[in-house]
Amino acid sequence: MTRIALTPMEAVIHGTPAAQAVATEAERLGARRVFVIASGTLCRETDEVEKLKASLGARCAGVFDRMDAHVPRGDVIAATAAAREVSADLIATIGGGSPTDGAKAVALCLANDVSTVQDIDRLLGGDVAAPAVPQISIPTTLSAGEFSAIAGVTNEATGTKDMLRHPGLMPRVVILDAEVARHTPDWLFLSTGVRAIDHCVEGICSQEANPFGDAQALHGLRLLTDGLTRIKADAADLQARQDCLLGAWLSMGPLTSGVPMGASHGIGYVLGARYGIPHGHTSCLMLPAVMAWNASANADRQMLVAEALGDISEPASNLLHKLIASLGQPRGLLTSGISRDAFPDIAEAALHTPWVPKNPRPIKGADDVMQILELAA
Repeated sequence: MTRIALTPMEAVIHGTPAAQAVATEAERLGARRVFVIASGTLCRETDEVEKLKASLGARCAGVFDRMDAHVPRGDVIAATAAAREVSADLIATIGGGSPTDGAKAVALCLANDVSTVQDIDRLLGGDVAAPAVPQISIPTTLSAGEFSAIAGVTNEATGTKDMLRHPGLMPRVVILDAEVARHTPDWLFLSTGVRAIDHCVEGICSQEANPFGDAQALHGLRLLTDGLTRIKADAADLQARQDCLLGAWLSMGPLTSGVPMGASHGIGYVLGARYGIPHGHTSCLMLPAVMAWNASANADRQMLVAEALGDISEPASNLLHKLIASLGQPRGLLTSGISRDAFPDIAEAALHTPWVPKNPRPIKGADDVMQILELAA
C-alpha cells in the first residue's frame, strides 16, 4: 500500500507584497499579538521588517532578530521567553531557514511549557502537546523548511542537530515574494537553491517515491535549474528569483507526502551541526557524490533527474556537479575545510541521522559512508 500524505497548510500566497499579505492573513486568523521572528540582516540592512511592522500596526507585539544559523537551543529559549512575555497568538517569520525552524521550535516550546535548553529534551519524544500558536512564513532563501512539519535545532552541548516533529509545526501560510528575497546574498540564495534541488533529487530517487511527489519535484527541479542559472547571470532578475521560490515550494512535494530523503541530507546534518558548513553548502558538497554511489541501485530514477536537467547523455551525478560548479558553489570537502581525519567521525555520526538509514542504496555501516565521503573529497 502507498499512502500519500497531504499537509495541513492552508495557503501559499504569491503575487502580493509580503507585508500586505501578512496583515491580511493575521486579520483572517483573528490574531491580535503577532510576534515577528526576523533575520538580523534584514532588520539591520533593509526596511523589510519595518514594512512588516507598519502593515501589522497595533497587531505587532514584538520582534526577535537573534536566531543564529542551525537554530541553537539557546536562541530558541530566548525567543520563547520573548514570545511568552507578549502573549503571542501568531508568529510571523521573515528570513531564511533559521527564523523559520526557530519559530516552529518556539511554538512547540510555548505549548509544552519549555523554558530551559534542557527542557527541549522533552520535545524529542512522541508525547508532546500540539502547538497552539500558528505560524506565517516569508522565506528569503530556498531551503524550503517552511513547507515541512519538522524543525532542526542544534544542541550546542553535544554538537548534534535534533529533529523536532509534530504535524502542527507546519506553518499555516507561506508567502513567496521575490521583492523581499532580492536582499539575500547571492551565495546564500544560490546555495540554498542547491539545497532545494537536493530535496527534488533525493525525493525522485527514493525507493519510496510516489507519483504526487514526482510530479512536483520534477517541475520544481526544472524551475530551480533554470532560475538559478538566470540569477547567476543577472542577480536583479526578479522573475527568476520568483521562479526559484516556487521551485523550492515544489521541491518539498516528496518529503511532505511521506517520501524520505537520503544520505546527502543525512551526512549534511553532520557537516552543518558539527563542522559549521552552511545549510546549502552541505548539499553542494554531498549530492553529486551520493548520486554516484547510489547509481547502481536506482539508475532508472536517476534517468528522470537527468531528463529534468536537460541531458540524458551523462550520468545525473555529473550533471549536478557541473550545475553546482557553474553556480560558483563549493565542490570538495577538503577544499571546504573538512580534513580526511574527520571522515571517520562524520561517517559514524551520519549513521544516527534520520535519513542515512533511508538511503536508496542500503548503507550497511560507517565504511559505506566513508566511500561516499571519498567521492565527495
